Amino acid sequence: MNSKTPRQTPKLIPLLIFTFYLFTSPSLSAIDFGFVVDQNLQYYETGIETVLDYEGILIPRLSGLWGDTGSFHIALGINYENDPWAFVPELLRADLNWRSGAFEFRVGRMSYMDPLGFIAGGLFDGARVSFDVSAGTFSAGAWYTGFIYKERANIEMTYKEFEQNYADLDYNDFMNTYFAPRRLLAALDWEHLGLGPRETIAANLALLGQFDFTGERLNSQYLTAKLIAPAGRFIFDLGFCYEILQNADDFNTAYAAELGLAWQSPVQRLALLGRHSSEEFLPLSSIAQSQVLSPKLSGISFISLDYIARFHRTLSVGLSSFYFMHSNSESFPFLNPNEHFMGVEVYGGFYWSPVSDLSLNIGGGAFFPSSGDLAQNAKNLWRIDVNLILSLY
Repeated sequence: MNSKTPRQTPKLIPLLIFTFYLFTSPSLSAIDFGFVVDQNLQYYETGIETVLDYEGILIPRLSGLWGDTGSFHIALGINYENDPWAFVPELLRADLNWRSGAFEFRVGRMSYMDPLGFIAGGLFDGARVSFDVSAGTFSAGAWYTGFIYKERANIEMTYKEFEQNYADLDYNDFMNTYFAPRRLLAALDWEHLGLGPRETIAANLALLGQFDFTGERLNSQYLTAKLIAPAGRFIFDLGFCYEILQNADDFNTAYAAELGLAWQSPVQRLALLGRHSSEEFLPLSSIAQSQVLSPKLSGISFISLDYIARFHRTLSVGLSSFYFMHSNSESFPFLNPNEHFMGVEVYGGFYWSPVSDLSLNIGGGAFFPSSGDLAQNAKNLWRIDVNLILSLY
């Protein structure tokens, strides 16, 4: 990791705290108010050097009723890290929600995740309307990404955006180094949780489009479908996405698919998942597909096996394994192992939560390039994570 330029403490922090308390001062008994403290310690090998990182976030939050049918949620974030010591403020959530019968309207900064969970996920600024009818839940939303902290949005659709996302935040050039790329996301979603003869099959369809306002003119549209079907203690799921990409000089199509099978009991779950994406597939959000190698689903395929067990009401243990392959648009990865197999990743962890307000998670794992043949001589990657979350009400 390259050394970072020291950053000044932002003048926005006291302003955000003052605004937060000014908003909460009247009728404190009528709202739910609290703090969340999230601490993360990471020790990992990048392939070039060994890094020890400490990151934390303090989240003051509040929620309450808005009239007879509405509610509001607000959460601020004060991030701090050690490389170098710096503080970064952000608005994590600020949305109003109205519900009347089958109709729901939400506006502000909110979370959205596509049905497949690897195209668009995270915080977005905008509005969403939903209708619950006998045929399912229909919703439509539109959001803008350009006012969100870049590391929270994690948008890296182009190489320039990738560089900007990992560049140091400079308070002397705040507008160009703090915010995420300027993109507009629109989505139409349909969800039905009771299909089939026994009304147990869940189905999701979504049409998403992202439109580029950065000047690079990279637009994309996604048609997604997902089915989840339980059978006793087994759960089957199938998902597919078809993508159309346009830029200034080219027009491409791409796809991604997943197939999963899980077995679960009241205290255990074992899941097998396979995902494949074509070489051109490009999601809006860079959602990590594992803990160590942590690639986004773009030009890769993998098979994973996950096991989690709750040995006590306060303690769970998990173990995950992945085999990654590099995709190719002209040949399916399994047909050319001399060029496509990347290697194995293994990751395990302990998750302890003695009370609902406290959790301690300790995990570690490694990725072994020598188990593939794409880069057999590369160094092993590994990481150790310690995460502590404390909620104060």
